[in-house]
Amino acid sequence: MRRFFAVLLIGLAAAPAARAHDFWIEPSVYAPAPGQRVAVHLRVADHFPGDPFPRDKARIERFAVLGGVAEAEVPGIEGSDPAGYLVAGGPGIYQIVYDSNHASIELTGEKFEKHLAEQGLERISEARKKKGESASAAREIYSRSVKALLAVGGGGGEGYERPAGLPLELIPEKNPFLLAPGSELPVRLLFQGKPLAGVRVEARNPRDAGETVAGRTDREGRIRLRLASGGSWLVKAVHMIPAPKGSGADWESFWASLTFESAR
Repeated sequence: MRRFFAVLLIGLAAAPAARAHDFWIEPSVYAPAPGQRVAVHLRVADHFPGDPFPRDKARIERFAVLGGVAEAEVPGIEGSDPAGYLVAGGPGIYQIVYDSNHASIELTGEKFEKHLAEQGLERISEARKKKGESASAAREIYSRSVKALLAVGGGGGEGYERPAGLPLELIPEKNPFLLAPGSELPVRLLFQGKPLAGVRVEARNPRDAGETVAGRTDREGRIRLRLASGGSWLVKAVHMIPAPKGSGADWESFWASLTFESAR
């Protein structure tokens, strides 16, 4: 329920830079040594390097680090960038997860249709067309479910493939830290814990804006992304459904991203 009421409390006051753009976690280091301090940055933008998104407790549903069977909150200073800090544990793969409550936007029909095209949401555009709503303004509520992987003490270990329980979640099915340049990374997309088919998934290289690979998930929610080069990568997906009654919106979108560093 806290997600729903956030629409009424803060949705209309969302800053322009915080609207439904790409959103991701950028740790200061992806392969820290055990005991090393890691700064956790949140970034928002349509392109790299992105704008800082300071810590805002009013937006946070969950901000944690997962390793083994344990989960610990990522602490931080309100209003600051980095949004949090953590101290790396023992060797292994850890997940940093961030889950937000809702914010809202309202766009003209033209801008909303452009937004749908950019995010690969043609089925929503088609649904609007069938209802004669293509030119109508649209109210959208959105939330973000993002995570980053850390390889503490090296790239080995498991945990990268463990679902974190996010509403919309990208799960690598191969250890990305051991992925050689030019290899395929198998990824699965889950929505509410179930495979999600037909959604556009895109991988971007932060060092080269032109290096992008994309495709749509199959019936089992899977896609294979060939990552031409090593280093840091951002994988993203957006899913949209009709907004729940009483939300004051027409559509609800879920934004997921996964960041990691593959072998160079």
